[in-house]
Amino acid sequence: MDTLSYKTVSANAATVNKEWVVVDATDQVLGRLCAKVAKILRGKYKPNFTPHVDCGDNVIIINADKVVLTGKKWTDRQYVRYTGYPGGQRFTTPAEMQAKSLNKHIKPGMHPLFLHVIKGMLPKNKLGAKLLKNVYVYNGGEHPHEAQQPKVIDINKLK
Repeated sequence: MDTLSYKTVSANAATVNKEWVVVDATDQVLGRLCAKVAKILRGKYKPNFTPHVDCGDNVIIINADKVVLTGKKWTDRQYVRYTGYPGGQRFTTPAEMQAKSLNKHIKPGMHPLFLHVIKGMLPKNKLGAKLLKNVYVYNGGEHPHEAQQPKVIDINKLK
């Protein structure tokens, strides 16, 4: 058997084909939805997945205001951040982050709750920061990315 005929082909920036996909978050559990979105962003559903390359798709999440959290997590769960100053520990609940997404000062497509959850599921390096820029989250059913011709996928069909 000629072993040189079998070679592993790694994807690079020139060979990757990135697509745009739309995911509907209506009545989806937040953590389960974001775990699947993180896998789409990494490109793990593609046959040419390469761990050190951005080979995932661009994801548009619509109806983010209709997402579900089980139990009393809307009020009981707390996310912690630190300002860098003494006594600067700040606590936020998912309900407060969801309300902040309706604020007009937040840049469109930047939903604080979804970005926080998805960021925790991506690699903690430069690639993870780059991948987080490929997700856009909108509260309503409308999004300004029609020019990219995104395809709608059913997130429940993915594992």
